[in-house]
Amino acid sequence: MPEINEWSAWDMANAVAEGDASAEEVTQACLDRIAEREHAVGAWAHLDPETALVQARERDGQRAAGQPLDLLHGVPVGIKDIIDTSDMPTENGSDHFRGRRPTRDATCVALLRAAGAVILGKTVTTEFAMTGARGTRNPHDPARTPGGSSSGSGAAVADFMVPLALGSQTGGSVIRPASYCGVHGYKPTYGSISRHGVFILARALDHIGVYANSLRDLAMIGDVLMVHDRGDFDMRAQPAGRLVEALSEPDEKAPRLAFVKGPPWAFCDEYMDELFAGYLETLGGVREVELAGIFDQALDAQATVMNANVWMNLQAFVEDHEPELLPETVRRAVAGKGLEAVDYIAARELTDSLAAALDALFEHYDVLITAGATGEAPVGLQSTGNAAFQRIWTLTGVPTITLPLLKGPNQMPVGVQLIGRKGCDGELIRAARWIEEQGA
Repeated sequence: MPEINEWSAWDMANAVAEGDASAEEVTQACLDRIAEREHAVGAWAHLDPETALVQARERDGQRAAGQPLDLLHGVPVGIKDIIDTSDMPTENGSDHFRGRRPTRDATCVALLRAAGAVILGKTVTTEFAMTGARGTRNPHDPARTPGGSSSGSGAAVADFMVPLALGSQTGGSVIRPASYCGVHGYKPTYGSISRHGVFILARALDHIGVYANSLRDLAMIGDVLMVHDRGDFDMRAQPAGRLVEALSEPDEKAPRLAFVKGPPWAFCDEYMDELFAGYLETLGGVREVELAGIFDQALDAQATVMNANVWMNLQAFVEDHEPELLPETVRRAVAGKGLEAVDYIAARELTDSLAAALDALFEHYDVLITAGATGEAPVGLQSTGNAAFQRIWTLTGVPTITLPLLKGPNQMPVGVQLIGRKGCDGELIRAARWIEEQGA
C-alpha cells in the first residue's frame, strides 16, 4: 500500500469522509514528507505546520458534528505564492514584498476552503511569476529545473508533498513544470477560474491552473474552482466544466485526434521527433495537421501582448524599486517599454484570427496533440526552460492538459500536451482519459 501522502486527492477525501483516516493524519503525512524532502527540493515559500494542522482538526470536527462534506474535505492543497491567503504571507516571489500579509483570501483560495480543503502552505514562484528563478529543484534530478513560474507547485505534487496545487500561466507556467516534473497539469479555458486576489502580470493572458497526479484529481479541484466571480472582469458567464461528471461518462467512440507541430517545434530537442513518432503509433494512425500561415506569427504576437502588459503592470516596481528586484525580472519587464499601440492592436487582432482558425480546426478534430515542452527539463537552476509549447494556447485561451506519459533519453519526464476547443473542458478531460488508457 502506498504511504498516505502518495494517495490521490480522491482517495484522501473518501478516506476522511468514511472515517478510514482523519484530515489531521492526512495533513501530517504530507508535512512529514516535506520535512524529509524539502531540503532537496525547495518547493515551499511558506510553511507553518501548526496552522495546517489547526485547519485539519477543524475539518475533523466538522465531520464529527455531522456537517455536510464537500469534494475536497480534508485534502491538503499547495497555493502558488502570487495568490493571496489571509493566514499566510503572499510575497510574489520577490524581496520587494517580503513580509506582505494579505487580509483576505483570493477567490480561488476561498473556494478551496469552502470545499473543505486544508491550505497546506505557499509554494515557490519565480519573481512576479516571470522567469527569475528562486532555486526550486526538479524532484527527479536536483541538477535540473522544475520549470516555472509555478516551480514549487509542480515540484511539490511530483514529490508527493501534497496531492494538489495551484499554479498560474501567462506564457507556459503551468504546463511546462508539469511536463518537466512528470505530473498532470491543467490550464483551463481562459476566464474559467477567478484571478481576484492574484498578482496580475498580464490580464489578457493570465490563467489559474492546477496540478495533480491523476485526471480525476484535476477534475475534482477544477469543479471546485470553476465558479463565476464578478471580481474578475474576464470570467466566463458559465465557467463550470462539470469535469468529474465528464470523466464518469463512457466513451461512445474514440476521440478524433490530430498531431500538430507548428512554430514551437523549431525549439525542440533533437530526439523529440523520434520520441513522438513512436508514441503516436501507439494511438493508431493520428493524422498530422500543419499549423502554418498566420500561426507563423503567433509566438511574436504572444510576446507583444505579454511584454506590453508586463511593462504596464511592473513599470512602477522597476522605476522605483529596481534594487529589490532580480536582474532577470527587470530585463523581462523593460522588453515591453518601447512597444507602440499599433503593434499591440495588431497582435490582439491576430489573436482573434488565430482563435477563429483553431475553432474551425475543432470542427474536424476533438483534440490536438503536441509536446508538453521542448524536451526534458534542462540542467541548471537559473533558467526555467522554454515556454514555446504553451504560448499559442495561452494566447488564444483554449484549454490544455499535459499527461506524464513519456521519458526522454535521460529518463526524465516529457509530457504529452492535449489542446481542446475553447469552453469544452469537459470534452478535453474525457478525451485525455481515453488517451491515457491507451498506454495503460
